[in-house]
Amino acid sequence: MSPALPPGTRRADPDVPHVTATALGSMPGTDVVEAVTVLRGELGAPHLSFLPVLPARGPAADPVARTAAVLDGLYADHQPHGLRVSGTPGKESRAARALLASDVNVLADVLGAESGTDDAPVKTQLLGPLSLAAELHLHAGERALRDHGARRDIAASLASGIGEHVRAVRAAAAGRDVVVQLDEPLLDRVLAGSLPTMSGYRTLRAVPAAEARSALAAVADACREAGAAEVALRLPDGLDPRLAADAGADAVQVASPGASARDWEPLAALVEEGLGLWLGVVPLSPGAVRARTLAEGVWGVWRDLGLPAAVLDRVRITPLGELDELDPDRLRAVLGLLTETAEALARTAAEA
Repeated sequence: MSPALPPGTRRADPDVPHVTATALGSMPGTDVVEAVTVLRGELGAPHLSFLPVLPARGPAADPVARTAAVLDGLYADHQPHGLRVSGTPGKESRAARALLASDVNVLADVLGAESGTDDAPVKTQLLGPLSLAAELHLHAGERALRDHGARRDIAASLASGIGEHVRAVRAAAAGRDVVVQLDEPLLDRVLAGSLPTMSGYRTLRAVPAAEARSALAAVADACREAGAAEVALRLPDGLDPRLAADAGADAVQVASPGASARDWEPLAALVEEGLGLWLGVVPLSPGAVRARTLAEGVWGVWRDLGLPAAVLDRVRITPLGELDELDPDRLRAVLGLLTETAEALARTAAEA
């Protein structure tokens, strides 16, 4: 692993771009103190550590339940068909809210115990409004996504409630900026109308793209109004990344399109317009993969597209998936490769 920069430092060399790294949110294990501590060690300044999601702790820690825990005036509790949304809290929704609040307190404790001057931002991640509506169910068991009124209410509730979560994380971060990552893993299927109904015999009608953009923009705006320094939208493979810019996000997270410059062109245009690019390049089974090789692959396409090295400052290197199923050795290997690849990309561009 490459030597870490001293906490809080920024590159003084103007010829070396400032490329950073982060992971996507989920981590293995059930000990949130250990997870936060590992992340602070591996993704400390200048990189982006985060409040982790630990799905192995049970249903209350599931990403859907965790996001539902920030809803304002709505609650999600388990039924045989999944999480049912209602206006009355139950045992599971209370547990999810208590767990999220406890995790934020842990983040505050770990950051407060640190010595040094690491002032790099801290990230939190939740589902976006469309994927959340696709994962929650109505009283009769159908996905909430099916009902226009339910979609509207969930999006409004998330926009209203996410601000309180951002403010809590900001308080825990003790003066550091807070970044919000909104995950929309089902957005491609939401827009294509390919999600099945409860019976499985039909699919739900596609949600209009304009409605999806409006819901995403409302949540992103609410994050910034609560003090978030940046909102990143994580999109599924194959979805047009311009949706992130249209929805008012500051950055888009996507898997690397590969070695074809043509596949990169939409991303290049967005980067030139000022959008941040969170680029999934690091595999979850790194094996003998070298950071320099990954960096040279990215830089080769970057150069072919005519993008200047200076705009690599808008790039964050991410893994190609979540980390929650990794064993400790693979976890540290992936986290190490993330920061090594960011450093290698900066150096490769500077040497070109």
